[in-house]
Amino acid sequence: MARVTLLYFASLREAVGQEREQVHSTAADLAALYAEVAARHGLDWPRQRLRVAVDGAFADWAQPLREGSEVVFIPPVSGG
Repeated sequence: MARVTLLYFASLREAVGQEREQVHSTAADLAALYAEVAARHGLDWPRQRLRVAVDGAFADWAQPLREGSEVVFIPPVSGG
């Protein structure tokens, strides 16, 4: 089990109702972590439309989850 800090931006932050949280997860990779989070918070953003970053760098969804990491889920952003 890994303890990670999750950060949410834009519409994900609005949907979750907070900009950060710490979670304990048994997810093997970032894709599984997002699936856990989406189920818990009722998120309807498909993973394929999001970017993910770990410890300040964009990451691949298949990257293994690491203890103490900061994970950011980034939805597409529109605006001017």
